[in-house]
Amino acid sequence: KAIRRQRQMCIRDSMDEYFVLFREYMLVQKPSSVNTRDSYLRDVSAFLRYLEGENITSPLEVETETVEAYVQHLHSLNRTNSTISRNIASVRCFYKFLILRGDMQVNPAKSVKLEKEPKKLPQTLTSEEIDLLLSQPNVTEAKGCRDKAMLELLYATGIRVSELINLNVQDINLRTGKLFCRGTKGVRTIPIYAKAVVAVSDYLYRMRDLIVDPDNSGDALFVNLNGSRLTRQGFWKIIKAYTAEAGITKEITPHTLRHSFAMHLLQGGASVKDIQTMMGHADISSTQVYVHLLDLDNHVKSVYNECHPRAKTS
Repeated sequence: KAIRRQRQMCIRDSMDEYFVLFREYMLVQKPSSVNTRDSYLRDVSAFLRYLEGENITSPLEVETETVEAYVQHLHSLNRTNSTISRNIASVRCFYKFLILRGDMQVNPAKSVKLEKEPKKLPQTLTSEEIDLLLSQPNVTEAKGCRDKAMLELLYATGIRVSELINLNVQDINLRTGKLFCRGTKGVRTIPIYAKAVVAVSDYLYRMRDLIVDPDNSGDALFVNLNGSRLTRQGFWKIIKAYTAEAGITKEITPHTLRHSFAMHLLQGGASVKDIQTMMGHADISSTQVYVHLLDLDNHVKSVYNECHPRAKTS
């Protein structure tokens, strides 16, 4: 027992020595955020403890099979795929460091990859569910009037929630029925169906001045009841509350109206290319995911007013 204990102490000393060197490297030489650095250090520490448990005396003895076994170990602990992926990246970084030092020739974690789970198809609402959701806000009150305008505008344009809350008053032209959305890829112009124009006009000209605080909101189109620009978290609470009121049991996310916008345009016959432009997708593959939810004909129509289910009833 004494010999085994002494051996384990030697292994621990060896592991700790490499960990200290790696920590110094992460602190001084490798540019990374505090969160990334702390995560990598935590992951590598756990990996070295695993090696100790497997009676591996030094990280220099590790081969690809050992890292693969560690991945299976993490699976057995019910770690999520994102956590396991980060652990693989951390171990890979650790061995890159050892190669830089000249201690290793080959990175045993380089070829280890986590099998990707099939991408979940986006959750969407039916046209009937959309109508039910949009009918929930009480437009006789400032809050309900604002909420109605936001929900209609999201479904009308398919913009991201982050883009919605960053809209300024001058980004919408109610006379021409156009929205100028300033995303990360520049400005895109999106048409707005008539009912959404009416909802936003009602909010702008009847209610916004009652709640806006010019000192805190600037030109923000949508503000909270304290008068400052609405936050993503604030909107998330709003849509969850209306979903519950409408009795919709689907799992709703802030992107649900965006997904529904794309799906319903596809159902109406819009082309994937047109929808890509309106949604601001840099890569058309991001838009094509919606095609998997539909059995579409290969015909293309020129888009918006003819295709959008709410535009048709305008």
